[in-house]
Amino acid sequence: MDLFDVYPLYDITPVKGEGAYVFDKDGNKYLDLYGGHAVISIGHSHPAYVNALTHQLREIGFYSNSVKNPLQNELAAKLEKVSGINDYSLFLCNSGAEANENALKLASFHTGKDRVIYFEKAFHGRTSGVVAVTDNEAIKSPFNIGHKATKVGFGDAEALEEELKKDDVAAVIFEVVQGVGGLDEGTTEFYLKAAELCKSHNTILIADEVQAGYGRTGDFFAFQKHGIRPDIISIAKGMGNGFPVGGILIDNAIEPKYGMLGTTFGGNHLACAAGIAVLEIIEKEKLIENSKSLFEYVKERAEEIPQIKNLKGRGLMIGLEFDFEVADLRKDLLFRHQIFTGAASNKKLLRILPPLNIKKEQFDTFFKALKIALKHY
Repeated sequence: MDLFDVYPLYDITPVKGEGAYVFDKDGNKYLDLYGGHAVISIGHSHPAYVNALTHQLREIGFYSNSVKNPLQNELAAKLEKVSGINDYSLFLCNSGAEANENALKLASFHTGKDRVIYFEKAFHGRTSGVVAVTDNEAIKSPFNIGHKATKVGFGDAEALEEELKKDDVAAVIFEVVQGVGGLDEGTTEFYLKAAELCKSHNTILIADEVQAGYGRTGDFFAFQKHGIRPDIISIAKGMGNGFPVGGILIDNAIEPKYGMLGTTFGGNHLACAAGIAVLEIIEKEKLIENSKSLFEYVKERAEEIPQIKNLKGRGLMIGLEFDFEVADLRKDLLFRHQIFTGAASNKKLLRILPPLNIKKEQFDTFFKALKIALKHY
């Protein structure tokens, strides 16, 4: 049986990971500055993470949500402590798309409304509801476009207010720092206004922290910089360091009911063990602080390279913008210098999303290679 051919694949087969490196089947070593779409938060094969999963697998790997699982409570308590946010409850699932689907569903349940506002360049996932609120028409089927979803300009508070006045909007969903969209971020003024408008129009404010959360921006959550309190926060990628884990944090003002949400695999014992280990390592190794400080170092190094026209993002969610499309540059870095980087909908943007425990010396390796590669441009 063949695989369903939906991915353009590089001819590289990673078989091992260690820290900020992966190794292919031929023994070649690659510096991983992309972390599999920002998934690798604490480094590949971190010993404490491996030990936690191994220990849990020897005990019990899975049972359904029809029984008590104290690891879920432990994960929730640890998440509250490390993130510094209070008075939320946690619903666990398996992925970022699933987290956002549940966020939208819960918002509609709570408000009794059925329309969702999203923003230009947004990416919230590929499943039914969340692809309808993703700004990429090429990946929407006729079935997907049947959802009631309205796009407004990112940062356009006036347009947002006009839509909310129609009084049928269940939720406004947004990425504080856009990922696939190209590392754009709204102003604090805009986010505060959006939160105020949602509150006054009985609309749920959903912060999609699937990529930006878990310390990647130098704060645990990207929205914390702006002083807002979303009603629902979606999380996933860095949450499990590669193990499929997702979830939503739900303001305590939103009341649960039996059967409102559900999942077979979400919050299983192995997933919780992975999630707890990640939080413990982030806290113990001060990886949020590392994320913040390394952005300043990257900023200094980027200023040495005149071809870099703009530095976007914050923490270890970084975009280097050039005045040419970077597809060939990415291939050059990958195949000649053994460095993984990422792309965006902005074809002139090179995305950098490394493990949060990356070191200055590894960025030095990258910038040395980048200078060599740029001699051809």
